Amino acid sequence: MTSTDQRETAADELRRPGRWIALAVLVLAVLLVAVDATVLGLATPFLSEDLKPTGTQLLWIGDVYSFVIAGLLVSMGSLGDRIGRKKLLLVGAVAFGAVSVLNAYATTPEMMIVARALLGVAGATLMPSTLALIRNLFHDPRERSLAIGVWGAMASAGAAVGPVVGGFLLEHFWWGSVFLINLPVMAVLVVVGVKMIPESKNPAPGPWDLASVVLSLIGMIAVVYSIKEAASHGLTWDVAVAAVTGVAALWGFVRRQLTLPAPLLDMRLFHHRGFSGAVLADLLTILGLSGLVFFLSQFLQLVQGRAPFEAGLAELPAAVGAVGAGLVAGLVARRYSVRAVVSGGLAAVGLALAAVTVLAEDTAYPLLGAALLVVGIGAGFAFTVTADVILSSVPKEQAGAASAVSETAYELGAALGIALLGSIVTGVYRDFATPEGVPSGIAADAHESLGGAVEAAAALPAGQADALMASAKDAFVEGLHLAAGVGATVLLVTAVAAWFLLKGQKLEDGIEH
Repeated sequence: MTSTDQRETAADELRRPGRWIALAVLVLAVLLVAVDATVLGLATPFLSEDLKPTGTQLLWIGDVYSFVIAGLLVSMGSLGDRIGRKKLLLVGAVAFGAVSVLNAYATTPEMMIVARALLGVAGATLMPSTLALIRNLFHDPRERSLAIGVWGAMASAGAAVGPVVGGFLLEHFWWGSVFLINLPVMAVLVVVGVKMIPESKNPAPGPWDLASVVLSLIGMIAVVYSIKEAASHGLTWDVAVAAVTGVAALWGFVRRQLTLPAPLLDMRLFHHRGFSGAVLADLLTILGLSGLVFFLSQFLQLVQGRAPFEAGLAELPAAVGAVGAGLVAGLVARRYSVRAVVSGGLAAVGLALAAVTVLAEDTAYPLLGAALLVVGIGAGFAFTVTADVILSSVPKEQAGAASAVSETAYELGAALGIALLGSIVTGVYRDFATPEGVPSGIAADAHESLGGAVEAAAALPAGQADALMASAKDAFVEGLHLAAGVGATVLLVTAVAAWFLLKGQKLEDGIEH
């Protein structure tokens, strides 16, 4: 056999025949986690009526899932590198399905909080495992770019489809049904995944350092908690203590990683400018976008008066744009350059956010639909290419830890974005002028949130109710304009930073052996 024949045979072996079927299974997990993150918001009113949680318990039901995921991503990514990513993915999938049943049939607020926390543990095993397995399934960088594009497209589709599916289920079934849809998807993932997904792990991993796991968990949960609480209730002593504790734990985590012979997360990865630049771009992009995502559904439903299902459909152009851009991002980045695609995508998102600053109650849908489409296209290009850069920047053996860093940047960016931009919207909204004659108790409820104003107005005569809602809506839209302007600024600054940080960065071309 000639050397040319040997190279072709090796290349054929590296192009695993079932890799695309394996990818289809992996993106099922991504779709599921993305859907699950969005449907709870729709189910909250029904869940509240049934379980009757206090305000604090309701906040924990909503937040504990993201807290636990943020705290465990790096640890689970590193665990997958050590015990096997396929094994961790399948165990996590079974756990996700089982705990979904516990969520669906929770009978008390306390049981629901515990169930959501356990779902976060299972979710933390899925996301880094899927991306790391893609890194090891696809040795041809061009194929890997397409696979990452499909992975990102499904994440975007899940976030958009979640409200639509959730709205349909809640109209026809009880609130627990939004969790039970996980079961058939997880069953397919496990049955097909056992056969089609090849195992991969670090051949010389070293021990899984439990002290690092604890420091990472405490640090991330405390930081994310303090950010959210500071935005909701201001800087109180308990928030300050949580913030200091979180920062100290993360500092201890970094120090420990630098001294361990086999660290949970190799901090030297951040010496690679492409890796650091891509992670920073992801964090700041999610920060700038999360405010729009968080408040747009309220604008569509409470300001423009759309039904939940219609509001979900109205947000679909973002998913369509993200899916289309994600699938061709690798080709475009190789045709032009990584920094041109990432910077161009982020600039497009920034400009689309700037367009949100002119929205009003009577704004026709085409303007908003066009802005959402541009947001989707820009984010699809940027996120797909940065994920490719992050995975390509590290050895295959560390793919799980690198994927976890990328996912952690998303979680931290979302927490910061909702906290910072949310506090802007809330601060502007709470200052709206109360019409004359509105009782102080009703006025106080109306100033809590736009949803509170809708409920408060129902107890007033028609004239006063209309005046109260007009004032509340104007204040909400004004806050949304300001938050969108800040988000647009963050995105445009990030686009400029990415242009310099990703200078000279290229996507790989040759097949790995």
